[in-house]
Order: sequence, then structure tokens, then C-alpha cells
Amino acid sequence: MNAAEVTEDRLRQLIERGFKFVHPRDESGDITAIVGVRPHDNVIDVVQLRTEDDAVALRLAGDTKDVLAPEKHSWRSAGPAPRVLDELLNLPDVIAETAVPAQSTSNGCWIHTDKNRAKWVPAS
Repeated sequence: MNAAEVTEDRLRQLIERGFKFVHPRDESGDITAIVGVRPHDNVIDVVQLRTEDDAVALRLAGDTKDVLAPEKHSWRSAGPAPRVLDELLNLPDVIAETAVPAQSTSNGCWIHTDKNRAKWVPAS
């Protein structure tokens, strides 16, 4: 498999795991990133793919207000999409010892799709 096929396969695996994806666009309507979010237990897993060589994944506290600009995280990976997606898929569902404890149960979060738009992503 080439890098694009690996990335596509890993994105399918994330969808099967419960990630919901949005595709922020710029003023001309071009997609600027692929953003996936999965709230579960007391954490939120987030992945942003800007190119196949520029991906970032984070594990955040369940009460994080802005998942695209978090103040802190308990886990982070950045680099080529296939490696970052593999690392995200290999995370245990809950890291109780290292996760930042949530102050309240999260029912979802806002995802900023561009400077004038946001989309609410409900927790499953």
C-alpha cells in the first residue's frame, strides 16, 4: 500500500471506532483540512490532517471548550499522516492515569469550520 492508501485505510478505521469528521473550508470553498473528533469516557480524541505529511492528533480532557485550540493535552503526535493515524489507533480507549480529568461530562464540542462558522459535534 502507498501512503495515500494507508491514510485512507486508517481514516476508515477511525470512522469505525466512532470518529466524526468535518472538512473546514477557506473563503473560496477549498478544503483546508480533514478534522476528526471522538469524545469518549472523560476524554476527546482529535485528529487534523492538512496534508499527508502534516497531521496532528491529540487526546484532550472531556471538558475542553475549543478542541482546535486546546490549552492542554494528555497526548500528542505530529508528522506524516500514516504514522500519526497509527499512533492514534494504537492508543488505549482510556488513559486514566495521564488523561486530564474532566470537570463535567461532555455532551459534545464545537468544531470551528472557518472564521464565521462552527459546527456542534455531539458525543456518542
